[in-house]
Amino acid sequence: MGLLAAIDIGTNTVRMLVAGKAAGKIRPVERMRRITGLGKELRSTGMIGEKEFRDSIRALKEFRKAMDALGVDRYRACGTAGLREAGNRAEFLDAARRAGVAVEVITAEEEAGRTWQGIHGGLRGGGSVVMDIGGGSTEFIAGPGKAESVSLPIGVVVASSLIPVSDPPQEWQIRNLRYYFSERISSGTASWRRRFKRMIGTAGTFTTLAALDRKMTVYRPEKIDGYAMSLQKLKYWEGRLTKLTDAQRLRLPGMEKGRERYIVPGVCQAAAAMEIFKVDELIVSDAGLLEGIVLGMPA
Repeated sequence: MGLLAAIDIGTNTVRMLVAGKAAGKIRPVERMRRITGLGKELRSTGMIGEKEFRDSIRALKEFRKAMDALGVDRYRACGTAGLREAGNRAEFLDAARRAGVAVEVITAEEEAGRTWQGIHGGLRGGGSVVMDIGGGSTEFIAGPGKAESVSLPIGVVVASSLIPVSDPPQEWQIRNLRYYFSERISSGTASWRRRFKRMIGTAGTFTTLAALDRKMTVYRPEKIDGYAMSLQKLKYWEGRLTKLTDAQRLRLPGMEKGRERYIVPGVCQAAAAMEIFKVDELIVSDAGLLEGIVLGMPA
């Protein structure tokens, strides 16, 4: 079975999945991730910052080295919201190519479709809405069709730039965050005339919340994928995390370094979405865009 690799250059995290694929199923072989904060300066400058540029290219060099060592046959590297917006995108793509990784910037529609494809095998029946919280954008996905997904520019890095909070946050700041997310999600999904039974959460906010709830000192995907949380449990974590400093959050078992600040807007918008969709069940998925990219590659 030849190995395939999928790379996601996100607004906060650069990730890679190496896997074999047969009969429409994938077998993960290697996962790598680096939090580089690529989009940290996008809202203030419109550009990828110098440090974030270097760190992200360094991550791609590491991935290229790992692909070579594993004997990867083919790969696909996709840039998402951060690269869709960056004024110095062309320079980044040139630097990535020199590092041995050709990157294509995909549309929000393809990102949503690939995420749905990557998660769909683990969905429990119908009536699910997928929420993919990224650094630059958040996608809501109710099916594979173009009209069944909505992409909103409310990712955790973007939200932290638009509505900064102190360390620790003050109550009025958290109220502003909650109101902002409720308004953006309500208006963004207003055309959907359907009811959902559950929400499927994918990407770092949700996997971190599951790891926190399980007090995991070592991240284990098989213990996260399919983990169920109620709205009450999510509200518990929202209340707890928004009262802590960055340093206090980082000391919690399950908190990944680099997410201690962004988990605040993440948990606030996750809770807001569950309330808007009137669902009480959250299923955390460790699968998503990377798996969808692999499944979409020709065998």
